[in-house]
Amino acid sequence: MADNSITISLCMIVRNEENTIARCLDSVKGIPDEIVIVDTGSSDRTKEIVKEYTDKIFDFT
Repeated sequence: MADNSITISLCMIVRNEENTIARCLDSVKGIPDEIVIVDTGSSDRTKEIVKEYTDKIFDFT
């Protein structure tokens, strides 16, 4: 029997989003199966905040 389940991934490219990232991720809580964040050189607390939601954080600078 085939597994017909769907996996949903939320992938975001972010930079210096400390003022909005928590609200954004809270708004989709429970919907995606995984959250993948690609940070493009934040100099604020974006990555620290994102760590509360996922461990899939990648730097791309």
